[in-house]
Amino acid sequence: MRVLMVTPEASPFAQTGGLGEVLAALPRELARLGVEVDVVMPLYRRVREGAHPLTHAGFSVELYLNAKKVIAPVWVLESGDRLRYLFLACDDYYDREFLYGTPESDYEDNSERFVFLARAAIEMAIKGDLRYDVFHSHDWQTALIPVYLRTLYAGEKLLETAATALTIHNLGYQGIFWHYDMPLVGVGWDLFTPNYMEFYGKLNFLKSGIVFADKVNTVSPGYRNEILTPEFGFGLEGVLQQKGQHLTGILNGVDYQTWNPALDSYIAAQYSPEDIGPKVRCKEDLQRICGLPVRPSVPLIAMVTRLSSQKGIDLVEHVLKSRLNDDIQFVLLGSGETRFQEAFEKIREEFPHKTGIFISFDIELAHKIFAGSDILLVPSRYEPCGLNQLYGLKYGAVPVVRNTGGLTDTVEDYDPAHDSGTGFKFVEPDPAALDHAMARALNLYRDDRRAWQRLMVRAMEKDFSWKRSAQAYLKLYEEATSGRRGDSGRT
Repeated sequence: MRVLMVTPEASPFAQTGGLGEVLAALPRELARLGVEVDVVMPLYRRVREGAHPLTHAGFSVELYLNAKKVIAPVWVLESGDRLRYLFLACDDYYDREFLYGTPESDYEDNSERFVFLARAAIEMAIKGDLRYDVFHSHDWQTALIPVYLRTLYAGEKLLETAATALTIHNLGYQGIFWHYDMPLVGVGWDLFTPNYMEFYGKLNFLKSGIVFADKVNTVSPGYRNEILTPEFGFGLEGVLQQKGQHLTGILNGVDYQTWNPALDSYIAAQYSPEDIGPKVRCKEDLQRICGLPVRPSVPLIAMVTRLSSQKGIDLVEHVLKSRLNDDIQFVLLGSGETRFQEAFEKIREEFPHKTGIFISFDIELAHKIFAGSDILLVPSRYEPCGLNQLYGLKYGAVPVVRNTGGLTDTVEDYDPAHDSGTGFKFVEPDPAALDHAMARALNLYRDDRRAWQRLMVRAMEKDFSWKRSAQAYLKLYEEATSGRRGDSGRT
């Protein structure tokens, strides 16, 4: 089987969040299963600056958006057996500091930039004579590919049997633009209806992809169920309900070659479920980095997160000051909304000997935080999958999570009666519920260290590797191609 994944980001080339990590690990695991995988993405400025050993593919993509001719040379990076990354070079669109926009606002031409990505990926397949069994789109930026394959390119022999899959990594971002972008998209106005591409008078890229894709999946079973409801559906719950059996949830995995305390070269000491003792050295190292008193016994609570309401950062802001009057330490690594950045900088000023606040992103420091912390907060209002709680489990940083989406699927609530569970959950998205869950964790940490260590070990022994997830994606592809062979019409 041959698959083309089309994505706006992939690590280590360019990423803003979990999507980039998925597009580093999932293609590699699929290739191990025998799938031939090409991943195509923009040649952003940061890809060029990364000095990756790219070679020219020997051809360029040319297409018109309205009356504007756009040319993009194709570059290639071989990444092992059956896996390669392809890059579309168009500096007018992608030679910018940020991928999607500044921290304050999106780029005004994002509609044009990602219309081009979707069409150029298809044109690349045609120009390079590359026959794919499945076109796999990721998020709104590439969601027009299923639309194009069933409309503009419906008569193309090379593409007529290709199936489409669309993965929703976060339904909160849909690619909604004014309706006058329909000519830019290049399909007829007859598709600008509530049954297809129209969304409350606007053009919705993600909705369009959902309607036309053969298969749609989310990044956890829990999130798949949540987005069918008005609370989490962001206005698309009806469209998603109509997909029926063609909407599934596949849990993201973890690359345990990168995120594993037994192998991690970033951390002060390596450790494992069989020998958790060296973790204390990682804690001491983190305390020194943060300028905190080096105290092995004090509970160290951490967050590695985007500073946004979705991530529940406002809940943490409400409970943290009162908690810091207790004997704890708190470390945060992240950036995002200015109001939250300023709020946590003020907390650092008020509690300089109890907090380490880093308004940035630093991958090495992130590893050190997971290894050095005792408790990891992931209080998201909604969470399609979440990777940080998976890292926390592996590193023995016991997660305190809200019972939502992928957090529901991956963390088992601690049950003292049966000495079971891998973390602590709360249900309501309010400060009191978070504070109660934190109290449960802190009380166990202080009152019964043996029970705490057993909890840590259970968490570290959980297996959320990509192998199982990749097998589920392979099954999804097989179902999609089987359905496409049996149905040449619009899904």
